[in-house]
Amino acid sequence: MSKIHSSTLKDLEFPVVLSQVAGLCATELGKEKVFEIIPSSDKEIILPELQRVKEFTASFQNDNRIPNHGFDPITKELRLLEIENSTVEVSGFRRILSVALTTFELLKFFKKYEEFYQQLQLYAESITYTPRIAEEIQRVIDKYGEVKDNASPALESIRKQLQHVKGQINASFSRALTQYVQADYLDEIRESVVENRRVLAVKAMHRKKVKGAVLGQSKTGSIVYIEPQQTLEYTIELSNLLYEEDEEVKRILKELTETIRPFYEFLKSYQDYLIRIDVWYAKAKYANDIGGVLPLFSKDRHLWLKNAYHPLLLLSNKRQKKKTFPQTIGLEPNNRIVVISGPNAGGKSITLKTVGLLQLMIQSGMLIPVDPYSEICLFERILTDIGDNQSIENHLSTYSYRLKQMNQFLKKCNDKTLFLIDEFGTGSDPELGGALAETFLEVFYERGAFGIITTHYSNLKLLANELPHATNANMQFDSKSLEPLYQLHLGEAGSSFTFEVAQKNGIPYGLINRAKKKIEGGKVRFDKTIANLQKERSALRKTSQSLKSEEDKAKEEAKQLEETNTRIQQKLESYQELYDANQKWISLGKRFDSLSEKFFNNKRKKELTDELLKMVLQENVKRKKIAPQQKKVEKVKEQKVIKEVERKVEGIRKRKKKEKEAAKNVPVKPKVTLQIGDRVRMIDGRAIGTIDSIEKKKAIVNYGIFTTNVSLEELEKV
Repeated sequence: MSKIHSSTLKDLEFPVVLSQVAGLCATELGKEKVFEIIPSSDKEIILPELQRVKEFTASFQNDNRIPNHGFDPITKELRLLEIENSTVEVSGFRRILSVALTTFELLKFFKKYEEFYQQLQLYAESITYTPRIAEEIQRVIDKYGEVKDNASPALESIRKQLQHVKGQINASFSRALTQYVQADYLDEIRESVVENRRVLAVKAMHRKKVKGAVLGQSKTGSIVYIEPQQTLEYTIELSNLLYEEDEEVKRILKELTETIRPFYEFLKSYQDYLIRIDVWYAKAKYANDIGGVLPLFSKDRHLWLKNAYHPLLLLSNKRQKKKTFPQTIGLEPNNRIVVISGPNAGGKSITLKTVGLLQLMIQSGMLIPVDPYSEICLFERILTDIGDNQSIENHLSTYSYRLKQMNQFLKKCNDKTLFLIDEFGTGSDPELGGALAETFLEVFYERGAFGIITTHYSNLKLLANELPHATNANMQFDSKSLEPLYQLHLGEAGSSFTFEVAQKNGIPYGLINRAKKKIEGGKVRFDKTIANLQKERSALRKTSQSLKSEEDKAKEEAKQLEETNTRIQQKLESYQELYDANQKWISLGKRFDSLSEKFFNNKRKKELTDELLKMVLQENVKRKKIAPQQKKVEKVKEQKVIKEVERKVEGIRKRKKKEKEAAKNVPVKPKVTLQIGDRVRMIDGRAIGTIDSIEKKKAIVNYGIFTTNVSLEELEKV
């Protein structure tokens, strides 16, 4: 049984949502079922319901779309099956067959795709299906909705006789027609149909010459419609057979009804199942329309609605192509109550109604338009006091009605309650009403209730600031244009901008000043202070956003610089490795050249062999013992380096060749005498160095990271 009062549902416009969902149902019974939806606080009921709607929503976008569930109601037939000796008509059996077959198709579908539709399949398993119902009906009734000839031996015999008699009627009528046409007794139209029987159109002057039954005449009386005597005898026989057929069909249908009657509970469960399918379908369609999702369920009573939309406002604005502003608000054990303040028409009431309506929808198994990472929890009671509830019928003023509401709140409010109060404390003397409202709020707070209230009262704003598990919030307002921004900001109270809004709406400045003088200066200063704080907070927020943007930009630039630096460092390291390798080969080459020259002069093989072996041993000492796998990797790396060097050498060779060919057409530069300190490069090279010293015809050139001895003829001044 729901603990949420009907007045709460009405305050939050829940019936309007149900009406919109019902409009998406495929059946009338589905629409009726939607209007019976009542919010529940039982998680064991609500969570599977939400999962089923979510699965239905997903089916709209995938290839395994759920089959059509439309059906004609069998409510009348079910009532007949409850009455003893009643008979269901052929049309009723067709509807029963349709319900049974549609149920079978859905059960078979969910079984086949149970990995995609787990909750829908779990529910389908509770439906017991028997093929007997469909088999018995299909045995008697064909696909066109007629009782089959072979439904019973008697019916089959009667229908064979009927066919024979109908043939005799046609044959006898044709003979009479031919006879009287030749006698020229018939009018130009020759024949007609009266009371579903073929008749001769006899000229009035010859009526006594034609034997048969007169069934009528034309308006002018010139034609008399006569059924021939030969045909009349067969017609009587036909009537008797038709009566027998009708009686046999009734007997068959009564027998079929008795066969189906024991399956009453099965048929009722099939219809109920299809109605539920229709409700889930409508909820899923509505979720698609409003962008509804299933948020996260909180275990610790956290309600965190991120980018939440009011569904009715969202759909209305969509139709009018207007923008809808989402709100983000949260309630939790450490922040149970939020007091929203700010100017009128700023969105306070919409924010409060959004929270309440979305909570009702979730507790009714509907997906809601929020960020998927929002968090929800369930409440046993939702109490509301929204709008001007002046009770004319009970002769109660707004304030009296609100006091009665507060009395109900005091009776029912506990730690499993969500209360929503719009314009808390209004309707009486501001100071006295405000003091009473403050007391009520303290009681709600002490009982651990969760709630949102909107107010203009300063004492309530101060109380929210003082209570450790309550907080202020305000609807943002542009102080320059005095236009609402429809953005909720948590953490600080808002100014009502009373005089500013009045000025914007054309109230003379002199009258506003007179009004300011009539109230206490402290209140004006307090409201002005709040307004100034809001302006400063707004400016700080903009500055913070700007700084954040600059910080992100600087981080991106630093990242790019770091990547560039890393690439340069890697290149320098590879060049250094290449240079070290080249220097090693040059050193070995020089030693080998020295040994060759020495051997050339003294021809001492043993000395040469000893020196070579010594060189090899010295080099092997430098080498580390490498595992076969690592050796293989090193070999691959070495081959890559060799290939890279060969590629570069080949590139240099080709470039030099091109430069030599181009140099043939270039006039020879005059030879410049090189001196210490000159910046030079090799004639065929690019690297630039500085001459440190000159000895004979060679120069020591400093390239920064190394020096080298180069012939002066191979150098040119830069």
